Amino acid sequence: MDRVELLRKIQKHPRPVIVEFWAPWCTPCKVMEPSLKQVAKEFQGKVDLWRYNADEHPELVRDLRIMGIPTVLGFNAQGEIFRRTGALPLAGVREAFTAALEGKKPEKHLSALERALRAGTGIVLLLVGWSMQMNWVFLTLGGIVLFSAVYDRCPIVQAIKPRLEALFKKG
Repeated sequence: MDRVELLRKIQKHPRPVIVEFWAPWCTPCKVMEPSLKQVAKEFQGKVDLWRYNADEHPELVRDLRIMGIPTVLGFNAQGEIFRRTGALPLAGVREAFTAALEGKKPEKHLSALERALRAGTGIVLLLVGWSMQMNWVFLTLGGIVLFSAVYDRCPIVQAIKPRLEALFKKG
Protein backbone atom coordinates (compact mmCIF):
# COMPACT_ATOMS: atom_id res chain seq x y z
CA MET A 1 0.00 0.00 0.00
CA ASP A 2 1.21 3.51 -0.74
CA ARG A 3 0.05 7.00 0.27
CA VAL A 4 -2.37 7.36 -2.65
CA GLU A 5 -4.07 4.05 -1.87
CA LEU A 6 -4.38 4.94 1.82
CA LEU A 7 -5.85 8.38 1.08
CA ARG A 8 -8.30 6.86 -1.42
CA LYS A 9 -9.35 4.30 1.19
CA ILE A 10 -9.83 7.07 3.77
CA GLN A 11 -11.86 9.26 1.36
CA LYS A 12 -14.26 6.38 0.73
CA HIS A 13 -14.53 5.59 4.44
CA PRO A 14 -17.70 6.95 6.11
CA ARG A 15 -16.02 7.91 9.39
CA PRO A 16 -12.87 9.73 10.51
CA VAL A 17 -9.85 7.47 10.96
CA ILE A 18 -6.96 7.36 13.40
CA VAL A 19 -3.96 5.70 11.73
CA GLU A 20 -1.22 4.45 14.02
CA PHE A 21 2.21 3.38 12.83
CA TRP A 22 3.87 1.02 15.29
CA ALA A 23 6.45 -1.79 15.42
CA PRO A 24 6.58 -4.97 17.50
CA TRP A 25 10.01 -4.02 18.94
CA CYS A 26 8.87 -0.51 19.96
CA THR A 27 8.36 -0.23 23.73
CA PRO A 28 6.39 3.08 23.59
CA CYS A 29 4.10 1.40 21.04
CA LYS A 30 3.46 -1.48 23.45
CA VAL A 31 2.77 0.97 26.28
CA MET A 32 0.28 2.93 24.15
CA GLU A 33 -1.56 -0.08 22.69
CA PRO A 34 -4.02 -0.64 25.61
CA SER A 35 -4.99 3.05 25.59
CA LEU A 36 -5.58 2.98 21.83
CA LYS A 37 -7.77 -0.12 22.08
CA GLN A 38 -9.73 1.31 25.03
CA VAL A 39 -10.43 4.64 23.33
CA ALA A 40 -11.19 2.94 19.99
CA LYS A 41 -13.86 0.95 21.83
CA GLU A 42 -15.29 4.17 23.35
CA PHE A 43 -15.47 5.80 19.88
CA GLN A 44 -16.73 2.68 18.10
CA GLY A 45 -18.99 3.65 15.20
CA LYS A 46 -17.74 7.27 15.30
CA VAL A 47 -13.97 7.06 14.65
CA ASP A 48 -12.08 4.00 13.40
CA LEU A 49 -8.56 2.91 14.34
CA TRP A 50 -6.27 1.49 11.66
CA ARG A 51 -2.91 0.17 12.81
CA TYR A 52 0.02 -0.38 10.45
CA ASN A 53 3.22 -2.18 11.36
CA ALA A 54 5.95 0.19 10.14
CA ASP A 55 8.27 -2.75 9.42
CA GLU A 56 5.70 -4.33 7.09
CA HIS A 57 4.79 -1.06 5.30
CA PRO A 58 8.08 0.79 4.74
CA GLU A 59 6.86 2.45 1.52
CA LEU A 60 3.85 3.89 3.31
CA VAL A 61 6.06 5.14 6.16
CA ARG A 62 8.35 6.81 3.62
CA ASP A 63 5.49 8.28 1.54
CA LEU A 64 3.81 9.75 4.63
CA ARG A 65 7.15 11.04 5.93
CA ILE A 66 6.85 9.24 9.24
CA MET A 67 10.06 10.10 11.09
CA GLY A 68 9.49 8.17 14.32
CA ILE A 69 7.20 5.64 15.86
CA PRO A 70 4.72 5.45 17.29
CA THR A 71 3.07 8.04 15.08
CA VAL A 72 -0.66 8.72 15.23
CA LEU A 73 -2.35 10.50 12.34
CA GLY A 74 -5.93 11.75 12.24
CA PHE A 75 -7.77 11.75 8.92
CA ASN A 76 -11.20 12.60 7.60
CA ALA A 77 -12.51 12.57 4.01
CA GLN A 78 -10.71 15.88 3.31
CA GLY A 79 -7.30 14.50 4.31
CA GLU A 80 -4.86 14.64 7.20
CA ILE A 81 -6.01 16.66 10.21
CA PHE A 82 -3.05 16.14 12.54
CA ARG A 83 -0.12 13.92 13.44
CA ARG A 84 1.55 13.15 16.74
CA THR A 85 4.85 11.32 17.08
CA GLY A 86 5.73 9.55 20.30
CA ALA A 87 3.74 7.70 22.92
CA LEU A 88 0.56 9.44 24.03
CA PRO A 89 -1.01 9.01 27.47
CA LEU A 90 -4.63 7.90 27.69
CA ALA A 91 -5.83 11.52 27.77
CA GLY A 92 -3.77 12.31 24.67
CA VAL A 93 -5.22 9.34 22.78
CA ARG A 94 -8.74 10.38 23.77
CA GLU A 95 -8.00 13.94 22.65
CA ALA A 96 -6.74 12.64 19.28
CA PHE A 97 -9.94 10.66 18.69
CA THR A 98 -12.07 13.66 19.69
CA ALA A 99 -10.10 15.91 17.34
CA ALA A 100 -10.56 13.48 14.46
CA LEU A 101 -14.29 13.33 15.15
CA GLU A 102 -14.53 17.14 15.24
CA GLY A 103 -12.17 17.59 12.27
CA LYS A 104 -9.71 19.88 14.03
CA LYS A 105 -6.20 19.68 15.46
CA PRO A 106 -5.94 18.62 19.10
CA GLU A 107 -4.54 21.15 21.53
CA LYS A 108 -0.96 20.34 22.49
CA HIS A 109 -0.52 20.29 26.25
CA LEU A 110 2.78 20.21 28.05
CA SER A 111 3.32 17.37 30.48
CA ALA A 112 4.46 18.19 34.00
CA LEU A 113 7.94 16.92 33.12
CA GLU A 114 8.16 19.08 29.96
CA ARG A 115 6.95 22.09 31.93
CA ALA A 116 9.51 21.47 34.72
CA LEU A 117 12.37 20.96 32.24
CA ARG A 118 11.54 24.19 30.42
CA ALA A 119 11.21 26.13 33.67
CA GLY A 120 14.48 24.69 35.00
CA THR A 121 16.36 25.44 31.79
CA GLY A 122 14.98 28.97 31.73
CA ILE A 123 16.05 29.58 35.33
CA VAL A 124 19.55 28.22 34.63
CA LEU A 125 19.89 30.52 31.60
CA LEU A 126 18.71 33.48 33.67
CA LEU A 127 21.23 32.67 36.40
CA VAL A 128 24.04 32.33 33.86
CA GLY A 129 23.07 35.67 32.32
CA TRP A 130 22.93 37.33 35.74
CA SER A 131 26.29 35.85 36.78
CA MET A 132 27.94 37.16 33.59
CA GLN A 133 27.39 40.83 34.53
CA MET A 134 23.83 40.89 33.16
CA ASN A 135 24.51 39.24 29.80
CA TRP A 136 21.39 40.21 27.85
CA VAL A 137 21.62 37.30 25.42
CA PHE A 138 21.37 34.72 28.21
CA LEU A 139 18.79 36.77 30.11
CA THR A 140 16.62 37.04 27.00
CA LEU A 141 16.96 33.34 26.16
CA GLY A 142 16.24 32.42 29.77
CA GLY A 143 13.10 34.57 29.78
CA ILE A 144 11.86 33.05 26.53
CA VAL A 145 12.49 29.48 27.66
CA LEU A 146 10.93 30.15 31.07
CA PHE A 147 7.86 31.73 29.41
CA SER A 148 7.54 28.68 27.12
CA ALA A 149 6.87 26.62 30.28
CA VAL A 150 3.75 28.63 31.14
CA TYR A 151 2.60 30.40 27.95
CA ASP A 152 -0.43 28.14 27.51
CA ARG A 153 -1.73 29.25 30.93
CA CYS A 154 -1.15 32.95 30.36
CA PRO A 155 -4.45 34.91 30.09
CA ILE A 156 -2.89 37.49 27.78
CA VAL A 157 -1.78 34.79 25.33
CA GLN A 158 -5.23 33.19 25.52
CA ALA A 159 -6.87 36.55 24.77
CA ILE A 160 -4.80 37.30 21.66
CA LYS A 161 -4.43 33.73 20.35
CA PRO A 162 -7.73 33.72 18.35
CA ARG A 163 -6.83 37.06 16.73
CA LEU A 164 -3.37 35.84 15.75
CA GLU A 165 -4.77 32.60 14.33
CA ALA A 166 -7.32 34.55 12.28
CA LEU A 167 -4.63 36.94 11.06
CA PHE A 168 -2.34 34.13 9.90
CA LYS A 169 -5.20 32.20 8.24
CA LYS A 170 -6.02 35.23 6.07
CA GLY A 171 -2.42 35.77 4.97
